[in-house]
Amino acid sequence: MIKVLFVGDVFGQPGRRMLGATLPDLRRDVDFAVVNMENAAGGFGMHREAAEGALRAGADCMTLGNHAWHHRDVFKLMQDPENYPIVRPLNYADPQTPGVGWRTFEVQTRGGRSERLTVVNLLGRVFMDQVSNPFTAIDTLLERDDLGHVFVDFHAEASSEKAGLAWHLDGRVAAVVGTHTHVPTADSRILPQGTAFQTDAGFTGPHDSIIGSAPEGPVARFVTERPHRYAVAEGRAELNAVYVQIEAGRAVSIERYRAIEEGHEEDGL
Repeated sequence: MIKVLFVGDVFGQPGRRMLGATLPDLRRDVDFAVVNMENAAGGFGMHREAAEGALRAGADCMTLGNHAWHHRDVFKLMQDPENYPIVRPLNYADPQTPGVGWRTFEVQTRGGRSERLTVVNLLGRVFMDQVSNPFTAIDTLLERDDLGHVFVDFHAEASSEKAGLAWHLDGRVAAVVGTHTHVPTADSRILPQGTAFQTDAGFTGPHDSIIGSAPEGPVARFVTERPHRYAVAEGRAELNAVYVQIEAGRAVSIERYRAIEEGHEEDGL
């Protein structure tokens, strides 16, 4: 049996701070930690500082999303997979896309066993930029017989698309956990054939915000119907995560986790 911790989208400096303060303790109780770093650098993408901070905190694998290419750093980091275990979305049509969309790890569990775990990152297409079909992309990958347990981070906007993928993969992967919308959903469950599913893990970032941004910008845009600058919110942060226990390629349990800072005064950049 292997216990996996999945931490939802890290957003800006408050999210990085919260991850650094919280993940080391959480990591002691699991065998493997996956962290989505999609918004770690100022709310858009991941840079070297963010990646190295996550690794120091205890991340074993870092996934991305639709802002994967926002910082130049990520291209260099992807060329060093031994030191930077990054998984970017699988379903890009161009075979020359930098990095990899899945990665297999040999995990030494706390019980002394060696377990094979494959982490996959997929992008949704509903209300998002068009990429290749995530359903057929994962179908092709699952034709392999050397993946071990398969954990899918599905970075998508529509809850129906996330649920559709989970049911499509039920019994073929251990878990499908959604990211991107930054709001944790209360639908953690194990589907009939043994796949753990949660529509969205939630995010790790500023608690007093609109999905990470200081409220003034988004509110002004809704009121005036004109573009407004968004800034990473300041103050206390929260961390949202999901625990999944896996045995023989199927989920045994799935559990939500949330932590909120007592109070913090610091610029959120």
